[in-house]
Amino acid sequence: MSQLIAPSLLSANFLNLEKDIRMLNESEADWFHLDIMDGLFVPNISFGFPIIEKIRKATSKILDVHLMIVDPERYLERFKKAGADIISIHIEASKKPGEALKSIRSLGAKAGIVINPGTPVSTLAGVIHEADMVLLMSVNPGFGGQSFIPGTLDKISELQQMIKSQKTKVLIEVDGGINLNNATALIHAGVDILVAGNTIFASPDPALTIHRLKSMC
Repeated sequence: MSQLIAPSLLSANFLNLEKDIRMLNESEADWFHLDIMDGLFVPNISFGFPIIEKIRKATSKILDVHLMIVDPERYLERFKKAGADIISIHIEASKKPGEALKSIRSLGAKAGIVINPGTPVSTLAGVIHEADMVLLMSVNPGFGGQSFIPGTLDKISELQQMIKSQKTKVLIEVDGGINLNNATALIHAGVDILVAGNTIFASPDPALTIHRLKSMC
């Protein structure tokens, strides 16, 4: 498949979110990436159910909901009801990630498992078969605008070997510090979904930036 572009609304203009959503709807963006932060798992708070519900009504594109919250199992059904198509949880934040992934699938959503830059790929070995997608954080989660961690490329290679050895079909998503300079390397490394926030929304022409990213795919 051609790689997908998932703009992160964490970097959007929340004083004029409708305008940014309209721009994404009219652009070549494939998914909306929604970062949910609770101030506990990460040192920041973003937004919750009411905003997701409004975004769901404003777009027909896939809502890729990334939960940076402790004990995400508490809220899986509510995020699905709010409009999530994909729900991703951090392996570091869930007591029973395998069961949580099964629950997400049982709700009718796609299930993603996420690891932070400091978490080894090997921690995914026991749960990757329950996932539809693995999200590799290429920055430390919690804030937008950080620089890409180069070691992520090695983790992509290791993850591909795990996917191959377990004979599973899992998409690879990368989030953090992705820009027009490093996107090509990530695509060549085998990434399926590129999440970009500041690169898109801080651009003078966000739709053109999305087009340029898509043209690399």
